[in-house]
Amino acid sequence: MKIQKNMIQPALFGAALFAAGLLFAAPSARAQLTDADTAMSAMSPTNFMYEAAQGGMTEIKLGEIAEKKGTTDAVRDCGTMMVKDHTAISEDLKSLAGQKGVTLPPALDKKHQELVDKLSGLPGSEFDDEYLIEMSRAHERDERAFKKELAATSDPTEQAFLTKTIPVITAHLKHITGLQKTAVGSTSPQQK
Repeated sequence: MKIQKNMIQPALFGAALFAAGLLFAAPSARAQLTDADTAMSAMSPTNFMYEAAQGGMTEIKLGEIAEKKGTTDAVRDCGTMMVKDHTAISEDLKSLAGQKGVTLPPALDKKHQELVDKLSGLPGSEFDDEYLIEMSRAHERDERAFKKELAATSDPTEQAFLTKTIPVITAHLKHITGLQKTAVGSTSPQQK
């Protein structure tokens, strides 16, 4: 029995060290948001809908800020498009969630609110650049996550929602990428 105890203690110590290492290696808030949104596709349909709702509300709030704070017509118009299209997507998602008995969040969680607060505090063209970078990242994550969810689900109602939504996300991503190259310069997500 003593041998087993001696073997278990080092294993537990090693596990504790591993867990502590994970805590100290925690990514930045932005990376955490990226990881959470990317992980959306690996979740249950209920969690996917919850995370999709968080992302949609974030894009709507940031779009509203861009409409007011953007320094170029292109950024303000992008904000308007995000508000309009993501409001429609959010309504479709609410309908789907209602049919499935899923409760969606009524407000942004802490991570998403921190992103909104951070961007809303940026001045002028710095806001424009960061807004487009974040929208590009968000739509890249969304496109991957929604496509993975479409491949994973056999529910016809969810498939219809995803099939309708993916082209909108893809069009947004193409639009934002074009803006990054022309309207605001060649800012890309990798630059910040």
